[in-house]
Parts: sequence; C-alpha cells; structure tokens
Amino acid sequence: MKILKVNPENLRDSEEAIIEAAKVMLAGGTAVFPTDTVYGLGCDATNEQAVKKIFKIKGRQETKPLAVIVRDVAMAKKVAFVDKRLEKALNIIWPGAVTVILWRRHKLPAALTAKEETIGLRVPDYKLMHLLSENMGRPFVATSANISGEQATNKIEEVLKHFENNSFRPDLILDAGDLKCCEPSTVLDLSKEKPKIVRIGPVNKDKLLEILSI
Repeated sequence: MKILKVNPENLRDSEEAIIEAAKVMLAGGTAVFPTDTVYGLGCDATNEQAVKKIFKIKGRQETKPLAVIVRDVAMAKKVAFVDKRLEKALNIIWPGAVTVILWRRHKLPAALTAKEETIGLRVPDYKLMHLLSENMGRPFVATSANISGEQATNKIEEVLKHFENNSFRPDLILDAGDLKCCEPSTVLDLSKEKPKIVRIGPVNKDKLLEILSI
C-alpha cells in the first residue's frame, strides 16, 4: 500500500502523484484519493476484475452498486442514456457534490451496478479530481474509502486505519491530509419521470430546487 502526498492547492507539485494514481487504476489496480466530499476509493470502471477488488477491499455486499466519476456530460452520455432534458439538468448539477442516477448503457461491468439497469454518475467540483479524470480518460469508480458499515471520512488517519490491517488493501493512497468537507455527495435519481432525492449531502439548497424544477 503505497502512500503519496498531494496538495490540492498546488496541483503542479502533485501532478506526478496524480498521474501515478491514474496509471495504477488503468493497470487494473485500486487507489484512494481526496475528493470534494470525503476520501474516495476507486478503480477503472471498465475493468471487471478491478471492480471486484473494490468489493473485497471494502467488504461490500455485491448487491450494492458503486458510483462512478465521469469527466463531463459527454463522457456520461457514453455510459448512460441522456436525452436533451437530462443533459440540461446535468449541466446545472455538474460539476458538484451530486451523484445522479441514470439508465445505464451496457458498456460497463454488471458487477459495477449490482446488475441494476441504472448507474450513479458524478463530476466533482475539485481540481485534483479533474486532473485525475483527465489522466484516466475513462470512467472510474469512486466509493467512500472505508470498510462497509463504517463511516465515510474526510480524515486521512481514519482512512489509513480502515485498511492497514486488512487482507485486501488499496494499491495506492493519495494523502491530502484532512479534507474540508466530511459529507458524502447528494444522490439524485433522474432515472424516473419525477426526480427523487435519495440522499442529502453538501449541496446548495437553491441549486437543488432549481434542478428539481426542470
């Protein structure tokens, strides 16, 4: 379990570590990274074996789907069905701390979505994640970096404690210290005709009302 220091406020000094995290995930490995919410655990979302590693590391039930990071709406349209109405909504929502549930295209491993026909996608509002996404060039998993049943965390010491005695560990951890935010993203289901808030997280209430009025 390799640990590399990063500074979200100075991406020039952190670029080498971020590129290494992308390379690890593109090679089928797993990595922990800071996000605009809590620490995330991820892998290449197109790699079925890597996705299965995430379930093992977290001790997560395979009936629980994983959320995915996409670079932008264009990438979202490659893995989910997005009509003009949804595209308008996504351009309001993203980037931000909102995971959106959409009908998925059958281009990703079934294990990723627990064989559901929907998928949770997000574009974070966080420069470090933008750089990681650019270097990945494809969707990647971003679930909270904790053991299932434990609290998601913004504190690096808690992240390390989660995994240090585990049989299954992430290959790489990007250590950005303690993060400002400590709440998982809001989850908004746009797969139905009427939008549904599944989970409230760190999102501006006025912005959310604007989204729901579309």
